[in-house]
Amino acid sequence: MNKKQQTLLKVLLCLFALNSISFYLYFSSHSAAHHRPHLPEKTNQNPSKGSPTLLQKSWPILPSYLPWLSQTSKVRHRSCEAYFGNGFTRVLEIIPPKVAARSGGGWFRCHYSGTLGSSVCEGGKIRMNPGKIRMSRGGERLRDVVGRGEEEELPAFEEGAFQLDGGVGKKQRRLVTEEFLDRYVPAGDILRHTMRELIRSIEIADEKDFDCEEWVEEPTLLVTRFEYANMFHTVTDWYSAYVSSRVTGLPNRPLLVFVDGHCETQLEETWRAMFSGLSYAKNFSCPVCFRHVVIAPLGYETPLFKGLTEEIDCHGAPALDLWRNPDDKKTARLSEFGEMIRASFGFPVNRHRAEKPLLGHNILFVRREDYLAHPRHGGKVESRLSNEQEVFDSLQKWLSNHFECKVNLINGLFAHMSMKEQVRAIQDASVIIGAHGAGLTHMVSALPKTVILEIISSEFRRPHFQLIAQWKGLEYHAVNLEGSFAEPAVVIDKLNNIMKSLGC
Repeated sequence: MNKKQQTLLKVLLCLFALNSISFYLYFSSHSAAHHRPHLPEKTNQNPSKGSPTLLQKSWPILPSYLPWLSQTSKVRHRSCEAYFGNGFTRVLEIIPPKVAARSGGGWFRCHYSGTLGSSVCEGGKIRMNPGKIRMSRGGERLRDVVGRGEEEELPAFEEGAFQLDGGVGKKQRRLVTEEFLDRYVPAGDILRHTMRELIRSIEIADEKDFDCEEWVEEPTLLVTRFEYANMFHTVTDWYSAYVSSRVTGLPNRPLLVFVDGHCETQLEETWRAMFSGLSYAKNFSCPVCFRHVVIAPLGYETPLFKGLTEEIDCHGAPALDLWRNPDDKKTARLSEFGEMIRASFGFPVNRHRAEKPLLGHNILFVRREDYLAHPRHGGKVESRLSNEQEVFDSLQKWLSNHFECKVNLINGLFAHMSMKEQVRAIQDASVIIGAHGAGLTHMVSALPKTVILEIISSEFRRPHFQLIAQWKGLEYHAVNLEGSFAEPAVVIDKLNNIMKSLGC
């Protein structure tokens, strides 16, 4: 063996060794993340001793990602970026970090959006006392709490439910005034604004009264959910949590604490996938202190919900186009968010719809099924398409004689599928069809060029899914019914035209 060959062999051995080490580190860290227990079990009991903190999930690389923190002051009021991205450009320093550093206490600020009329607030050295939050425990199995009232599940905060370390010699007082709340955390039309009530409950405490037996060192997101078993409203909560994390510049995906007493639902699978850990406020047996906490706005304050009652004239566009040519009337934020959901489940996010997929075009029919959704639910889902089975069977029969290209009709029985399986079905679909219903909100995770066909009964002419398709840049069609009965031939005709546009 000559000298050149020996050198080449050494290089190859070094590369092999480096590759083996990389695989070891990847799988060991993946295993640790996979078996991560609930949040309270991994918090730092005594931070002064420097015990290790919880391994946080990193942000995935997303093709539609655009910067959140640079040039935020240039975001135009009521532009698409102000609605869907970082319109939280007014920073209100209640206790600036520099002041906190001098006193040894905590800090607090809010990021206000004049477009949305809401704030993302954050602070450091904040204590939560679960004993001063009146609500059910939360996280129980649904079958164990059937019949429980919603009032029991929503939080009521006593004074001092949350406290901020004021440093030495601070007289106990409220952190913010009613005037501040009215201006920057307004209740608006929301009858019970729990995040406003949470911020109102925060007191500044003297250092000597700020006792902490348990510390959470990792950035933590506080979320209160309404209509938590409904897919549409939960997507608004996911979006608020994602935006809050980005606006505050968190370096990794935060931990999550539900400040509510709702029971477990199927939708928690996505919460756990998207964030670094999940717990309920009442899971903590004693007061707990957070080094950095972020308070997310309610889902009702996101553009996904506000767009139902006010005009948000925005259209989806590729992020690369907007990077080259910014446009106040276009956004890629919903595509970025959908990629975040897909990446959280480990699906590739750099896929693009092939004109003629090797395995054929999937037509996903999102079905409405009876299932027990929450403690006050009777288990019966209101029908929006009275002859849904007939329509499905007619589509199956029509497709069996559709020879131009291979087409697969997917029976989207989402109530009996895991959230990961649902997201997989959405990303694999060339066409998504279904009656007006919350399951269609999954289109936020659809690939570009996916086509939406919504069947709308006369009783449910609402713009939810037409708007999401518009904001995401998806092609949208509707079959508007006189009642709730759909002529299968009309649906087939619409679908036939869509398939022709796809080359079939």
